[in-house]
Amino acid sequence: MKVLIAGGGTGGHINPGLAIAKYILKKNPTAEITFVGTKKGLETKLVPREGFTLETITVRGFRRKLSFDTVLAVKELAQSFFQASSLIKKIKPDVVIGTGGYVCGPVLYVAAKKGIPTLIHESNAFPGVTNRLLEKHVNYVAVSFKDAEKFFKNKSKLVHTGNPVRQELLNSSRQAVLKQLDIVEGKPLIVAMGGSRGARKINETIAEMLNTHFKGEFNLIFATGEAQFNDINLSICLDEKYKKMVKVVPYIYDVARVYTASDLMICRAGAITISELQTMGIPSILVPSPYVTANHQEHNARSLERDGGAVVILESELNADLLYNKICSLISNRDILSKMAADATKNRITDSVEQIYALVEKIIK
Repeated sequence: MKVLIAGGGTGGHINPGLAIAKYILKKNPTAEITFVGTKKGLETKLVPREGFTLETITVRGFRRKLSFDTVLAVKELAQSFFQASSLIKKIKPDVVIGTGGYVCGPVLYVAAKKGIPTLIHESNAFPGVTNRLLEKHVNYVAVSFKDAEKFFKNKSKLVHTGNPVRQELLNSSRQAVLKQLDIVEGKPLIVAMGGSRGARKINETIAEMLNTHFKGEFNLIFATGEAQFNDINLSICLDEKYKKMVKVVPYIYDVARVYTASDLMICRAGAITISELQTMGIPSILVPSPYVTANHQEHNARSLERDGGAVVILESELNADLLYNKICSLISNRDILSKMAADATKNRITDSVEQIYALVEKIIK
């Protein structure tokens, strides 16, 4: 079986593709899997790191206002169809799967027009424009949220699969991981991250909180995103006795280990992040991004908050005092954290990759 997976830009588009690819190899070890993305996305690091081949094409998103960037986007879009056609001709895939990002448009469209079985996965409650346009061309649309179904016209193509999560998240042992992490024993572990690209307001708030309030109440693994790492890391001035408790990193690659060991997460509310918190049963403080289409991150966050698994702080309200007080109130009551952990799992779907693999088998027969 030859599989081409199109997805890129952010971890939220790439990680589901990686989860699907790994499961395909588990079920079919002789499968040949190739990813396609762009040279500017996070896929250039994540995909090769997992041992998969990455091909790239040139495509970018459109800005709503007419500008030079818009002209470039139109030019690159035209190029991308030729590049996608050449790539598909070279690989000769048996199936093409799209997991999100601008790269999906030309790749899935060309594949469908060539009669190759196609499947797209929509991770968000509010579907992107690309997937809504691709709906009429592909064989199936896998959705993660029931709310997304109303945005698609052909209900016969829809399958509610949930979001694929990395299988290693399901197989980690908390006690084993805690022994491996160099953290101070007897203190809870908080993991803070603003997504694959980082979130400046979250980063600056945490840095201020550490500088003005932190007195060793917890261990912290703080992922800033690579672009902001140097500035944020240099801005943090900790007392020497607390430095072992705080680890500032650009990106968390061994996310399964860190998730397993965490007592509380501080993060954005992307669809994949929500699914991973549900899968692992991790209490969280969610700061949804206000810069996304249709404010879908707040929708995701409120859903988990209603279940009881999260506390939501809007970015417009976020400050060092509020965050510090919220963290301390949660970690000081283990019963509350335990209940939040249990409530976070209420609506989880743990067989998403199995369902998607079943669709792949169905359309290539």
